[in-house]
Amino acid sequence: MSLPVDLPDELAPIQSFLVRSLHLVQDRLEAELTSDIPPVVKLTEHVERYRGKMIRPVLCSLMGLASRADAATLTAQQIETLEISDRHVIIAGVCEMVHLATLVHDDVLDEADVRRKSQTVNRMHGNETAVILGDYLFSAAFRLCSRLDTSEAPLAIANVGMTLCSGELLQLWHREDFSLDEPTYYEIVKRKTASLIAAACRFGARFSGAPKNAVLAAERYGELLGIAFQIQDDLLDLTGDQRIVGKSVTKDLEKGKLTLPLIHHLRVVSPEIRGTTLKLLESADVDTAAAAAELRRLLAASGSIEFARTEAVALVDKAIAQLAILPPSPARQMLEILAGAAVARTH
Repeated sequence: MSLPVDLPDELAPIQSFLVRSLHLVQDRLEAELTSDIPPVVKLTEHVERYRGKMIRPVLCSLMGLASRADAATLTAQQIETLEISDRHVIIAGVCEMVHLATLVHDDVLDEADVRRKSQTVNRMHGNETAVILGDYLFSAAFRLCSRLDTSEAPLAIANVGMTLCSGELLQLWHREDFSLDEPTYYEIVKRKTASLIAAACRFGARFSGAPKNAVLAAERYGELLGIAFQIQDDLLDLTGDQRIVGKSVTKDLEKGKLTLPLIHHLRVVSPEIRGTTLKLLESADVDTAAAAAELRRLLAASGSIEFARTEAVALVDKAIAQLAILPPSPARQMLEILAGAAVARTH
């Protein structure tokens, strides 16, 4: 099982800890998603390919390690043999299952054909199957969350579920709204993407006994990182190669979703260029290679692609600043590396 970034040699113990942790989370997911119905087994096995880097479990486990009272004094040997707590395994699994459910549903909404270089469930079996499978994953996540010995996490995850859905509804409401502004875009992203990453970081710290101010800082780190992560996703949808990205691209254009580069572009260009861009966006061929290439040219010329990249980097810097409340440790260093990797990735 690979991690999202290559680590320097001195962080090898952290890599060992994270790989062990991810294996435990993966085992828990497989156990929770078992079924006595063969078609359900086949579908859940297929959707397991969507897990990718498992960034939410990684952040949960890593924040848990960085938030320990003894984080600064743990030796490399101790980290090599340290076991993640069952509470961390459960909440990491919950966050990953909720994430998987949203991916299945998103593919229906976007009419996407490819996810993690494989066919999407809706492409293979239709929208009805994909919608019910997403509901099945959500239900499994809430069942797993109920196994925790606290009511705090189930309530928080339920709130995150509502937040995710409200963000999606807000985005749907503004489809083909070419007057969408940046504050509304950020509200959508904060709800749709950042809220779940924030929860993973929050409970990573919370279940390690971190004080309230450190838990809040961990949650804020996750929120800022989640927003930056989504901006990079939006850039990849505009500029990425499907073979590298591993999922359908230009879907935001096809579905009339304005993302940060486009919002900025429409705000700063001349009325003439704005009119040209709007005609392109309103064209039935907006998702073709030629139209996408022309749009990329316009966005690059207006500085809007670079603007979005700069915004994502600034958000990462703010996320890293939240970690100052934690003692210096290899785990904190790894959280900083992961934050930088979120906006440097190509898939």
